[in-house]
Amino acid sequence: MEAVILDWSGTAVDYGCFAPVKAFLATFAKYGVRPTLEETRKPMGMLKRDHLRAMLAVPRIRESFTRAAGHSCGERDAERMYATFEEELLSILPDYSEPLPFVAETVRGLRARGVKIGSTTGYTDRMMALVAPAAKALGYEPDLWLTPDAAGGRGRPYPYMIFQNMEKLGASSVRKVLKVGDTVSDIREGKNAGVWTAGVVKGSSELGLSREDYDALPPEEARFRTARVAQTFADAGADFVIQDMSGLIPLIERIDAAD
Repeated sequence: MEAVILDWSGTAVDYGCFAPVKAFLATFAKYGVRPTLEETRKPMGMLKRDHLRAMLAVPRIRESFTRAAGHSCGERDAERMYATFEEELLSILPDYSEPLPFVAETVRGLRARGVKIGSTTGYTDRMMALVAPAAKALGYEPDLWLTPDAAGGRGRPYPYMIFQNMEKLGASSVRKVLKVGDTVSDIREGKNAGVWTAGVVKGSSELGLSREDYDALPPEEARFRTARVAQTFADAGADFVIQDMSGLIPLIERIDAAD
């Protein structure tokens, strides 16, 4: 394995992927619409503009907007909503940049093995200009980060951010690259690029729980919920599933041994 490409929110930082969720909920509330958490999280991992449009395409949300606004949601409405979302998200992003458990030590272990660490995200350059320095101050810095801005605005599930990571990191083959993420969009991005893919369960948007809420679950409930997330990743075509980032280096050792 030559390179690992990590997602950001819900994978490397922001346990539970709450920053975009809170920003989307606040944005829609300002327009008189109350999306469910499931509706808000389902497109997670996409470029945030695409995420917003995916939510607006949900029939219940579209109908709620029409009732609240008195007219259907047009292009100008969607652009205004996205501008509101950006303001909401940018105001809170630095507060949601803490690395997840095991991330810092896993990065050190990867570097000791000579594995490069890239990253892709649904955030824009402007958003990452806040997240990356805040995460660095707290102990996490990949070798490279790229947003859909570097790929002509084509975010996940397009594979182009991964291809640019490979080029810049000097990876010699898609079979020597592992994409790790916490959403179905991450898995689809990796599958479309032809690299290995792994879903990470704890801290993920798919699980959708804060660390405190997860730790408070009864053991049987925790097993049920994590198994359901693992199955979601498997159904999306993930090659592997790890419970948390402590499983990443053992996974790489397994892949290397089998190659």
